[in-house]
Amino acid sequence: MGRGLALHHLRAGDRVTVVGSDPGRGQRFLDDAARLGAASRAAFVQADLTSVAANRRVIDAIGARYDALDGLVLTALRHFPRRTETPDGFEATFALYYVSRFLLSHGLTDLLERGDSPTIVSICGVGITKGRLHWDDLTLKNGYSGLKAMLQAVRATDLLGVAYAAAHPGGRTRFLLHHPGFTDSGTGSLTQPTRTIVKLLARLLAQPVERSIEPIIELMADPPPGRLLAYDRRTPVDPSLPTLDPEAARRLYELTRHLL
Repeated sequence: MGRGLALHHLRAGDRVTVVGSDPGRGQRFLDDAARLGAASRAAFVQADLTSVAANRRVIDAIGARYDALDGLVLTALRHFPRRTETPDGFEATFALYYVSRFLLSHGLTDLLERGDSPTIVSICGVGITKGRLHWDDLTLKNGYSGLKAMLQAVRATDLLGVAYAAAHPGGRTRFLLHHPGFTDSGTGSLTQPTRTIVKLLARLLAQPVERSIEPIIELMADPPPGRLLAYDRRTPVDPSLPTLDPEAARRLYELTRHLL
């Protein structure tokens, strides 16, 4: 989905920088940009976003490239069937899906505040209420499973949006939590037989990326009032859901700052 949004904004005449760990995919994006006649407006930064240091290097690289940002789109996601701990001590799913988004959102706020109509878009599972934060075992050393890790990270990412709006009460930057629905966006990080199963389901049930990004494009171009926006496709999500609890968001925000 990140690639789809990046190419959309290149077609619209915007300058776009894509961040990712795979240099091959990065080069394909640059090749696509060249075919669109937008090579001078496209850039790729290679980074392993499970790393705190790499995220900070990305923030520095973006700051060196731009004086202002109109949008920050957060889509990085990978499944870790076996428990993996990063050098920073985070469980890898949590590091990529939550900690990276925390660092990039807060770290790029100054540039966003200089943008014309700044929006952070976090592609996530907002509106889904399964899963929870394991406050006494965020690294999931006990009873790890890939699903358990994913659901915990989903819950943390929802709370990131709530906490971001609270941490910047006088800011202009909107934070959009967006659940795109089941999208045929690739299965590269899945292992067999899960990969084959998901591919088959995607052929039957998933919507193409081009359709999934339409509501996001609309919300970025013509946002409703409010600093925190939460949508399941085009439907607003109830802000009173327990998964968007302000007190839990504040607790996670303070804990994350302490850990970093």
